[in-house]
Amino acid sequence: MSAKILTGVHYMLGDHACAEGAIAAGCRFFAGYPITPSTEIAEWISLRFPKFGGVFIQMEDELASMAAIIGASCGGLKSMTATSGPGMSLMLENIGLAVMLEVPCVIVNVQRGAPSTGLPTLVGQGDIMQAKWGSHGDYEIVAYAPASCQEMFDLTIQAFNTAEIYRIPVIILTDEAVGHLREKVVIPDESEIEIVNRKKPNVSPEGYLPYLPDEDLVPRMALAGEGYFVHMTGLTHDERGYPNITAEAHERLVRRLLDKIQKNKDKIIKYEEVQTDDAEILLISYGITARSSLKAVQLLRKEGIKAGLFRLITIWPFPYEKIEELSRKVSLIVVPEINSGQVRGEVLKALKSDLSVLGVNKLGGDLITPQEIVEKIKEFLKIRV
Repeated sequence: MSAKILTGVHYMLGDHACAEGAIAAGCRFFAGYPITPSTEIAEWISLRFPKFGGVFIQMEDELASMAAIIGASCGGLKSMTATSGPGMSLMLENIGLAVMLEVPCVIVNVQRGAPSTGLPTLVGQGDIMQAKWGSHGDYEIVAYAPASCQEMFDLTIQAFNTAEIYRIPVIILTDEAVGHLREKVVIPDESEIEIVNRKKPNVSPEGYLPYLPDEDLVPRMALAGEGYFVHMTGLTHDERGYPNITAEAHERLVRRLLDKIQKNKDKIIKYEEVQTDDAEILLISYGITARSSLKAVQLLRKEGIKAGLFRLITIWPFPYEKIEELSRKVSLIVVPEINSGQVRGEVLKALKSDLSVLGVNKLGGDLITPQEIVEKIKEFLKIRV
């Protein structure tokens, strides 16, 4: 296929930018079930994939969608699904399977008001904990939180690269407001986009062990049909892929699955700092709420209040050490988010002091405005005085 990505400057929907980022990353298999507010991702890919020889399947449900992208990835295709709310809940068992099988793939969760069917067309940020803890057992996950249409493109490429490097499922944890935002997106020439592909076996089929890790704790991945013997099971398994449900095998396998993320977290974690050098009040936020937080910082600075922003680009792994470091320089931390305080809880875990952590929270499917953040901070400071 000679099709090209849409290099150039565009006025583009966030969901469409995500879909185009997937195409640019080399994604050639999408399986999903339409659900608001992620549907535009599937629509865009269904229109663009035929030009690239990609495969688009509208599945019967989200369980099958997740299973399908695992299978496609095992066959060698970079694969993705996109969903929201209840759909993400249905995918969680198979996300755990992807962790156990070490299958690279990307899941996009365009968050909306929840729980259950909740607010299908309105924004929410209530799936932060679900992304990390939703499946069963001990595991690590990587989740990115785009705050703009440009990041919907850029971080989708990053998500595929991370998935390939560590052989893991990666989540793009965006929200309805970013997904339905329309703004400038610059798509570089394909030659300027860094693409990472999974490590292939460097031994003969007779000597290949599908779960024998390299020094980076990541095994090389042979594809089904390439002549290598590949055995995959959700059961605890040994380096051959054969079931081995002893305590020793489970400890060895699960510890490695955890370590391959935790020991590389400094390479994985991304964040942005704005005016944190002299900040006395630190706002920590992500996704669409980070944009309100940035404006709140600017409003506070105009009034002589030294505020700064720490924006989470990677939600998981969580940057506990960096937040603890910043907390030693400020007198107050403020965490605006469209949920009841999920990231605020992680910030509290990061601290080694009794520093106040003020939550600015909203649950009604509406954005948090900069003025609401400023007023909440002023109200809190007045009470403290």
